[in-house]
Amino acid sequence: MPDDLPVTVWDGAGSPPGAESLATVEFLVIPYGRTDAAVPILASAPRLRVVQSLSAGVDDLVQFIPADVTLCNASGVHDTSTAELAVTLALASLRGIPDFVRGQDAEEWRTGSRPALADRTVMLLGYGSIASAIEDRVAPFECAFLRVARRARATPRGPVHPLDALPELLPRADVVILTVPLTEETHGLVDARFLARMPDQSLLVNVSRGAVVDTDALLAELTAGRLHAALDVTDPEPLTPGHPLWHAPHTLISPHAGGNSSAFLPRALRLIRTQVLHHLAGEPLENVVPTRKS
Repeated sequence: MPDDLPVTVWDGAGSPPGAESLATVEFLVIPYGRTDAAVPILASAPRLRVVQSLSAGVDDLVQFIPADVTLCNASGVHDTSTAELAVTLALASLRGIPDFVRGQDAEEWRTGSRPALADRTVMLLGYGSIASAIEDRVAPFECAFLRVARRARATPRGPVHPLDALPELLPRADVVILTVPLTEETHGLVDARFLARMPDQSLLVNVSRGAVVDTDALLAELTAGRLHAALDVTDPEPLTPGHPLWHAPHTLISPHAGGNSSAFLPRALRLIRTQVLHHLAGEPLENVVPTRKS
């Protein structure tokens, strides 16, 4: 950062900056994973002009942004890490890694044939930068792809289908990877009808938001043994003790760890520096999120 730029550092864990510091703040970076702690101070910064989230999804933040403040997300920061975890979850679930770990704990040699990722048709639902990064990593596994987003478009890799094509596309997908943001349109998108169209023994991977999936509908399919799931996000989240999803058959759960890896910090710092310099120069910001007030 420029040497003469006044900066107050707050990690979201301790007491927030006092009124004197907040009175001069124009650019606020939400401490990663501490949105709840940061929200109360938004209205106490009269000169605030930019709020930079370090998350790709800002559904938990957008409603609190003052009318004259620009909200930016961290699109691109989490692509590498989240894509890596999505591929990890898919491979681990297909190849039976959780069962191997349980076998190791029990000192049991659990042999048998397991499904491969090779030769599968993979649906990438929510074809943005994260899904594109997932495709980069899955392509060497010799898979076919179905790309789906809000609207149809052409890409150098192939067509992107619209959401309304899901009924005809889902029966062709062996693996469905969710990377959509949580919006009014996507809340509960993966419901009983969606799941019923997935082929028997197909795999649902969710690295987006838990509420995109109807948990009760998914539990019904998992309990029946018809579908498999690998979930980095859940609804509710965190998953409460005693929740039936913990022990659902053919289910792998990670604790919303998609973006939180060693790949996060250097990319986050590059984005913050770029955005601050844009703001100081009066230049357009990157990753601006439209709000109802916009």
